[in-house]
Amino acid sequence: SNGSPVIYARRGTKFAEIPDELWEQVEPLLPAPAQGPRRGRPPIPNRTILSGIVYRLRTGSQWKALPAQFGSGSACHARFQAWSEAGIFRRLFEKLVRFYDNVRGIEWEWASLDSAIVKAPKGGDATGPNPTDRAKSGVKRHILTDGRGVPLSAEITAANVHDKRAAIPMVDAIVVRAPRGPRRPTNLCLDKGYDFDDIDREIRARGIRPHIRRRGEKPRSCRRGRARRWVVERTNAWHNRFRALLIRWERKATNYLGLLHLACAMIALRHTM
Repeated sequence: SNGSPVIYARRGTKFAEIPDELWEQVEPLLPAPAQGPRRGRPPIPNRTILSGIVYRLRTGSQWKALPAQFGSGSACHARFQAWSEAGIFRRLFEKLVRFYDNVRGIEWEWASLDSAIVKAPKGGDATGPNPTDRAKSGVKRHILTDGRGVPLSAEITAANVHDKRAAIPMVDAIVVRAPRGPRRPTNLCLDKGYDFDDIDREIRARGIRPHIRRRGEKPRSCRRGRARRWVVERTNAWHNRFRALLIRWERKATNYLGLLHLACAMIALRHTM
């Protein structure tokens, strides 16, 4: 596998249900259905709802335009928001990174950190003027990956927040923890947006060796003979294949972050197959 986040297989004109491997990981995290007498239609099963959420993540479809096989689009949206607020997708991301670590082992030697700016036409919290797009509303995705490009932490800020302000929080937010504290990479590759003495100092204080491209310096690999930083750029490209991440239509930051964490979880799962 090359880590491509394709999760569906076409069957005629419909998409197959989410695979058993993903459902087995997420089912224990979801709240149990409400018990007791009910009126009206029975609730849509969680697995069907999750299938609709993944469909929307992959295609960028509007919630109300979801195919009928996923039940009600408004029901999918309502449960998605509830799960995002409850941190379900963040917990799923953490769980699948641990699963990936158990199956293949995280490549800790060379990690990479980068960001990508995304348009946010509707604005909302955690958005700001995009300095690369005539100050239009935007959001910035920050991703830290292991040596294979599997995300180890993923957060968002407004588009006008400088990369240096997210660097140390991203290192501290690595989702895999050892019994006595967080696990950290040996080397961390960063571009010239992180070329500041305090960033270099703080990374070294955490036992990590930074490899930062200096301002005015020509592009180079982190170590002679092999490029290292490209893996995080490839991960940004994987994220853009999830059409719901390519443009942020969610006004609530928790909703967009939930989609991002779900995408990261699916990438981690793909690397275990």
